[in-house]
Amino acid sequence: MADNYHNPKPEYILCAAIHFDDEQQYVNQPLNITSGFVISGRRHHNCFGTAFLIHDQKTTYLKHEKAQGFLTSKDRFVSREEAAIIAFEQGQTIKLHETLFSEDLY
Repeated sequence: MADNYHNPKPEYILCAAIHFDDEQQYVNQPLNITSGFVISGRRHHNCFGTAFLIHDQKTTYLKHEKAQGFLTSKDRFVSREEAAIIAFEQGQTIKLHETLFSEDLY
C-alpha cells in the first residue's frame, strides 16, 4: 500500500465529503479519520443524499454530522478552510477563498 502522506506529488482536492462521527471505527476511511465515517460526492448535497439512502431514508445520521469538507489526493479529509488553501495553491481555484465550496472547483 502506498504511503500517501509521503507521496512526493502535490496534494490536491478530489471531491466534497462529510464526516459523520458516531464514535465507531470503520475500515477504509481517510487516513486521518479515527472514528466515524466519511461519505464523498460531487457536491455536499450528494453526500447527504447518499447518507439518507444508506440509513433507510431516515435522518437520524444527522446527529452525527461532525464536519463538511473535502477529500484530498493524499487520502485525507480536510475542512473547508484547509481545502480552500490547497485548491488555490494547486491552481484548482483562481482566487483564494476563505472557505471552499464544491462550486468553486467545478
